[in-house]
Amino acid sequence: MKLQRYDTSYIKDYMETPEGYLTVNVPITRPGVFPYQRQDGTVQMEAKLPEDIFSDRTIYSARSKPVTDGHPDVPVTVDNYQSYAKGMSHTDSRVEDFKLYISLTVTDKALIEKIHEGYNEISIGFLSDVVAESGTYNGDQYEYVQRNVEINHIAIVEKGRAGPEVAIRSDSDAWQIDSEEDNDKGGTTLVKYKINGKEYEIDPAVKAHIESLTTSKDKDDEEEDDPKNKKKKTDALDVLQGRFDALEVKLQNTEKALANAKAKQVTADELDKKVEERVRLISTAKPLLGDSFDFTGKTDREIKEAVIATTKEEFKGDGKSDDYINAFFDATVQQVQSTGFSSVGANNAFTGDSGDDKELQEKRNQRLNMRK
Repeated sequence: MKLQRYDTSYIKDYMETPEGYLTVNVPITRPGVFPYQRQDGTVQMEAKLPEDIFSDRTIYSARSKPVTDGHPDVPVTVDNYQSYAKGMSHTDSRVEDFKLYISLTVTDKALIEKIHEGYNEISIGFLSDVVAESGTYNGDQYEYVQRNVEINHIAIVEKGRAGPEVAIRSDSDAWQIDSEEDNDKGGTTLVKYKINGKEYEIDPAVKAHIESLTTSKDKDDEEEDDPKNKKKKTDALDVLQGRFDALEVKLQNTEKALANAKAKQVTADELDKKVEERVRLISTAKPLLGDSFDFTGKTDREIKEAVIATTKEEFKGDGKSDDYINAFFDATVQQVQSTGFSSVGANNAFTGDSGDDKELQEKRNQRLNMRK
């Protein structure tokens, strides 16, 4: 036996025609598993599968169907069309964004005024075979499947019986169930539900939705407590910690290298000063050491020790401080400048009395002139 169903969604936008009519483009159904409420308060999970609601039969059934002010108690036919029809759907039903869309035009002035005042939900009335068939769609379990869905009318309603927040899973807003034998039973029967120890009367569809969320949370908690899942998370954390520690060590080494480089960096003024001191040292030492002395690769201290050795052949600088070498070098240079020197032979400095030795005196004068 075919059952009558109501699916609800919002009017999201509309366009007013020059005649004052309202044209609306709206999604009217989509695949999924939804709670359908019977008037006796029971709820069953029914699946709308893509192969059913996107079939040619269902898509074409949405075309040229009456728009009604609320749901009539009976299917709309040619016999009662004039009583219920307040507009008509167009012939552009199509699958878009994985939903079934249709546009429609409302022609009744009173209903148009209601829409402007917030009477803005669209609810399709349709007939379908509800087949007892359990399964899972997109992770949601169902007990029944809607087959051979045929849309009868499209109603403008103030508020869906289950409320737009009950089973919203995308752009569709409220889903409920009626069967022909339920039509004379009146409104929804509320059921009791306990929250934080206090009992409330709520819509059965709301209860079903809350319980489905609770079940999902319990399942997540069970997975969280599973030792295997805990070990996987621990292993993953260990891997991340290892990578973090390696990056931290790399960062520390980089910072250390930068600090060392900065410590070794010489400013332009310091470099000029060092070059000037080196040139002065070489110019001072070269006349004492002779042209054959190779200054390349020699440190300042090695050059100074070589100068000292010209006056004291047995001199050894091992174990001596830099201050000692600097003082000895300065004293040696001062002594040579005051007494004269010779680079002949073994580069020994001449410290004796030159007397009348004109040749030695001439060499001394030549050396002194070179220093000037």
